[in-house]
Amino acid sequence: MSATGSHNFGLSVVIPIYDEADNVQPLVEDILREVSALDMSFEIILVNDGSRDGSGERLDAAAKAHPEVKVIHFAHNCGQTLALAAGMHEAQGRTIVCMDGDRQNDPADIGPLVEKLDEGYACVSGWRQDRRDTGLRQFVSRVANTIVGRITGVDVHDLGCTLKAYRADALEPRELFGEMHRFLAPYVAARGGRVAEMVVRHHPRTAGVSKYGMGRIARVVADMLLIQVLFQYRTRPSHLLAKMAQYMVVSGGTLFVLGLLMDLVLDTSLWSLGFMAALVTGVGACVLLAVGVCCELVMRNRYLLGDRLQWVVARRVNFDSSRDDPA
Repeated sequence: MSATGSHNFGLSVVIPIYDEADNVQPLVEDILREVSALDMSFEIILVNDGSRDGSGERLDAAAKAHPEVKVIHFAHNCGQTLALAAGMHEAQGRTIVCMDGDRQNDPADIGPLVEKLDEGYACVSGWRQDRRDTGLRQFVSRVANTIVGRITGVDVHDLGCTLKAYRADALEPRELFGEMHRFLAPYVAARGGRVAEMVVRHHPRTAGVSKYGMGRIARVVADMLLIQVLFQYRTRPSHLLAKMAQYMVVSGGTLFVLGLLMDLVLDTSLWSLGFMAALVTGVGACVLLAVGVCCELVMRNRYLLGDRLQWVVARRVNFDSSRDDPA
């Protein structure tokens, strides 16, 4: 998973940061206290997702004070999914734990998550059973979790909880986009990994401002539809479009037969409308099949030739000297 392909640490903790200046120092101290007590080597990767409130300076100060802390500064805001993806891409731990930067996740849960992962799971997903958020956010989250669970068959109560532990080979960060950080447990399952769930603590926000709002609902719904496509047709998009073309042909043929029958029984001229419907749907089906073939070629080229990242890094701190930028 790492950019270097090596696993030099037992644990990598990845945290996206966006305008969390007041939370950076206590967050780093809390994580260091907890992971230092674990019997494993570790690194902490903080991804500055284009913060504008002074978080970048606080992150650099933390990296200067603690060599275990590494910082990735994005050139601009790319969103939580790509911030997590960039951190996981650079991670060199055999185990990766992701968590939010607002201090609502508890670093004391890192150890239990790692222990559970060692039971043979590819992903252990945190469940904020006693969630400290507004009632509306909790309601929307429950609805989304139920729908995604039925689509994917992955029975996880709290898909939106960032606090999760992964095996380093459980997913490919370069395949993450949109709001996919919410669906990483189903994504791991789609790649053949076993997923478990564990209750974790959740604290009220004590500093900074929440970045979540109702405006995200539309994006989440879109990604819920996307996750179904990824589950069934991720490597064979032509099959999806072929199925849609099949439905179009059946619908057009049905309309034509109905029009013809009504023309014979009721002496109408609806057969022509049915014929036009059949013609339009037939042509549309052919177009979909052609698009499906093109999508298949694009997908295959992506896997064979694609080696580009979706995010832009301005500089790195405390990484390997061959790629470091000074703090």
